Amino acid sequence: MKAPIIEIFSSFQGEGLLIGERQIFVRFAGCNLDCNYCDTKNSKSESSGKLMSVEEVCSEIEKIITPDCKTVSFTGGEPSLYPEFISEVSKKLNLKIMLETNGTLPENIDLIEKLDIVSLDIKLSEHFNNDFDNKIFENEIKSLNLLISKSICVYCKVVILPSTKIKSFEEVVEKLSENISNKSNLKIIIQPSSPLGEWENINFKLFEFSEVVGQYFEVSTIPQIHKILDIE
Repeated sequence: MKAPIIEIFSSFQGEGLLIGERQIFVRFAGCNLDCNYCDTKNSKSESSGKLMSVEEVCSEIEKIITPDCKTVSFTGGEPSLYPEFISEVSKKLNLKIMLETNGTLPENIDLIEKLDIVSLDIKLSEHFNNDFDNKIFENEIKSLNLLISKSICVYCKVVILPSTKIKSFEEVVEKLSENISNKSNLKIIIQPSSPLGEWENINFKLFEFSEVVGQYFEVSTIPQIHKILDIE
């Protein structure tokens, strides 16, 4: 069994609930979406990755693991395109397993045998240059409810752009609230797009977005710290 891998590296988690924690990242090539804010454009095509076996990936992880690292993060691209591969790698590691996903492939996510924490992106219409497909949001909801039903720690990350409108953002958050089976088990992370220098009046806007989410969910606002630290 092989999968296309862009890179395997050690760094600090720069986003979400585990921000600042040392992790090993396994970045897969290939994605089923084409987001206009993507900061890993080289991982969109499967052909950009190197085909590696389960054993090869585990060997590379073992070479770079350090005492402060407790988690491996499968990212991309879209890692849920390779559920069986992730399951096989995870079986061979004595590490917590994190999945960073767009959540649009619930059937694939359901096949991953071991997950400790999931960071699931909620996509907004302005994240795409073409018309927004409502099935994206529907599948994200399915994935969230699936993970919650399995008692897997999951949080949502919503990337907001300088062009994101409060009204359309509130509509998405409200729909999310209406369709999640157990809201008390879900936290929303608002992530302003990088670089922050592209924003005007960012502080005022961030407070507004946070207040919108706070009506329905626990919320934190966290920028991409690895961009600020200038690390991968």
